[in-house]
Order: sequence, then structure tokens, then C-alpha cells
Amino acid sequence: MRRFENILYISDGIQDETQGLQQALSLADAFQGKLTIFIIYPDLPETLESYQANWEQALIEKTKNFVKQARTRLSTPQQSIMPAIVAQSSKIPATLIIQSVLRDDFDLVIKTAALIQPDSGLKALDMELLRQCPCPVWLCRPITHPQHQVHVAVAIDADSDSQAETDLDVALLQTARDLANDCDGSLIVISCWDFPYEEISSNPFIHVPESELEHSIQRTEAKHLEKFNALVALSGIHGPMKTCHLKGMPQQCIPDMIEQEQIELLVMGTVARTGIPGFIMGNTAEDIVQNTRCSILALKPKGFVTDIKAY
Repeated sequence: MRRFENILYISDGIQDETQGLQQALSLADAFQGKLTIFIIYPDLPETLESYQANWEQALIEKTKNFVKQARTRLSTPQQSIMPAIVAQSSKIPATLIIQSVLRDDFDLVIKTAALIQPDSGLKALDMELLRQCPCPVWLCRPITHPQHQVHVAVAIDADSDSQAETDLDVALLQTARDLANDCDGSLIVISCWDFPYEEISSNPFIHVPESELEHSIQRTEAKHLEKFNALVALSGIHGPMKTCHLKGMPQQCIPDMIEQEQIELLVMGTVARTGIPGFIMGNTAEDIVQNTRCSILALKPKGFVTDIKAY
């Protein structure tokens, strides 16, 4: 069962990140973890380099105010310890973040999702973290309900065909259960199945009786459902739970289900099955991430190795 005890929150020190900090502080409290805030800003022009220390201090003070505002909204005592806050400039923020994760053994990165435009896909930095960051990545979007009313969902792949993929699905289920317990207590488990040959009976060159085709579709669904239930049982999770065994492509079904159920946090895996170096994130996962409007917690399988070096 995954616990987040050393959490890194990524900030630019400029935009109002009260919402994201609320989620980071809530998570640190729930797991009794340590929270560090890392402010990353663009390099100053050479003509202003002498003001760098003053600029960093200004960013840190502004972030401290955001932390205080977030605590007020969470009704957290203001005398609580202020998270460690550091600031650094960089032209390659994703590399800097991942190097920090590797050096300081962070087990979760949290960041406010940077959108291309409202209600649209994510910017390059967020996608790079999803592809390359070795620890889980939590991308925050606004949560409109109080924490005890937040709906949590998890997406698993019941067609997983390796031990590593099975282990990842189990980790997803267990992590989502822990988070749901700290929210409204209920959990929605989603898995999708598809029968790509459904239109085969309309092909004039292949004469498959409709009864045989329907039987084949039913067997595919039953086999997938059996695997789905076996994964949930293997995870050992308990508590209020709704299972959604959806027919269709996950990149369409999952965003639709998120909107229908008003889900505010989706837990999912983000690694492709190909094993091709540099081809880290699968197209399906990327499509889901880009087309959902809720916060996302993305996990990678045990043993994942990033292309980025610690130094």
C-alpha cells in the first residue's frame, strides 16, 4: 500500500496556487508526510542578475502567503509548521524537478496543472513530468467540493498481460482506496473493454452468422469482467465501491464517466507497454490525461527508470 511521506510541490511563485496548495497540504496531513515547495522561475536577464537573491526572497514570501491562505480555507491551525520553500531558476524545469526527485528521494510530485487554455489539454512541462518523473505525479485542477465530499475514481487495465502491469493495477487500486478513505469514502473503479471485430458481419467477404458474432462478443465481455473482478479481489481493497465495466475505447469512456459522476480525482497509470526507450507514455493514457478536467494522480510501475540522470 503506497503512502506519500516526502512530497514535492512545484510552483512558479507567481500565479495564485492556493487551490493546489490546499490539495498538497491535505495530502501531507493525511499521510503525516513532509512537504517541500520548490519554486522554479526563468533565468533573469544578465542586466538583472544582481537582484536574483531579492527576487527569490520575494517569490518565497509570496508563496508563504499562499500557504497561509490555503490553510485558512482548510481550517488548519496557522501555527502549523511552514513547509520548506526553496527557489531556483532553470531553462529546463522538468529536468531540474526530476533531478530533485532522484537526489532527495521524493515519493510524490504535486503541481497545479498548466493548461494550454481553459478546459483544454496540458502544457509541455506537465506532460514531460507524466512521461519521465520516476515517482507519482499529481496534477491539480480546482476541486469545488469540500474534501469530505470529493469523488475519487481509479482506471485499471483488466487486459494486463504481465506481472508488472498487474502489480501496477493493484497499486492503483490500493492508492485510490487510501485517498477515497480520506475523502467521501466512496470509490469508483473503471475498466474498459472493446470488441474490434463487431462490424465483421457486414463485411461481404466474411460470412459470420450474427448469433456466432454475438456469442463471441459476450465471451469477450465475460472474460474481461472476470479479469476485472480478479484484479479488484487481488488488491484486497474494501469499503464503498462502484465498479464500472464499460464497453468502448478508454480515451472516450473514461472522460465521459468522469464528467457523468462528477469525479474530482482520477488515479491512473501512464506507462506504455511497448518497452521502446523514450516511448514512455502510451497514446491511450495521454489522450485520457489531455481530455479530462479533474485532478490526476499518475503512477508508473515498480522499476521504472527515467532517462534523466540525477546530476
